[in-house]
Amino acid sequence: MSCTILDGKKLATKCEDFIKSEVQVLISQGVTPCLATILVGDDPASATYVKMKQNTCARVGMQSKAITLPSTTTTQELLETIDKLNKDKNIHGILLQHPVPSQIDERAAFDSIDISKDVDGVTSRGFGLMSMGVNAFGSCTPFGIMRLLEEYKIDLTGKNALVIGRSPILGKPMAQMLLNKNATVTIAHSKTEELARHVKTADLIVGAVGVPKLIKLDWIKQNAVVIDAGYHPAEKCGDIELEGIENVASAFTPVPGGVGPMTINTLILQTLQAAQQL
Repeated sequence: MSCTILDGKKLATKCEDFIKSEVQVLISQGVTPCLATILVGDDPASATYVKMKQNTCARVGMQSKAITLPSTTTTQELLETIDKLNKDKNIHGILLQHPVPSQIDERAAFDSIDISKDVDGVTSRGFGLMSMGVNAFGSCTPFGIMRLLEEYKIDLTGKNALVIGRSPILGKPMAQMLLNKNATVTIAHSKTEELARHVKTADLIVGAVGVPKLIKLDWIKQNAVVIDAGYHPAEKCGDIELEGIENVASAFTPVPGGVGPMTINTLILQTLQAAQQL
């Protein structure tokens, strides 16, 4: 049995070349795409993720504007910062790094981002439009997964898709995107009973629950497509037990190098598109 590695790093690199050329076209027209990143607090992992996004901007010729706020920031102060960026015509995309400190109403902050600058796909309005099949910026990780599935010509029509995870920026939009491509979708989560039974009937599995190796290899149906959207640096693994997966799956995303590169690439691609829509 042949098994396809869904190489997100390879696709992201290829797409970066396209983005670079498109950025140069915009610059020649007097527009330099710019992504504003907001980091609240001093979480080292969040700071690393923001830096990676800024580095990617630099590689493709985009500008990035870094805003760092103290961990004591209030919801109102964050909303005021976002409002200024919404009104700044030189800012084309806004990224609020998740998670924010507990005293902040994260949903209110996300929903205050102008939908035309919501390049991370985090607003409730953007989610609603996407769910209804109306054009909107997609949440970056699930949309990156959809781009990867399309690149490798994986037909989702009629397939039983299982999304394990229900977060507002991964599991829920992932399920809607798969549904929009004619998959039959089940959403499971950490409280699902008999999770293995659901996994065993799935033609496509998306692990997005945030628990290391929660999904076991011997649960997975022969020839299933396996997407691991988790990453746990300490354990050096994702949400799915991938040792030996090439003997079971028809296609899978490696960890790392699968879903992760597509998340940042989708953010940068959508920032380009936001600048092009002016």
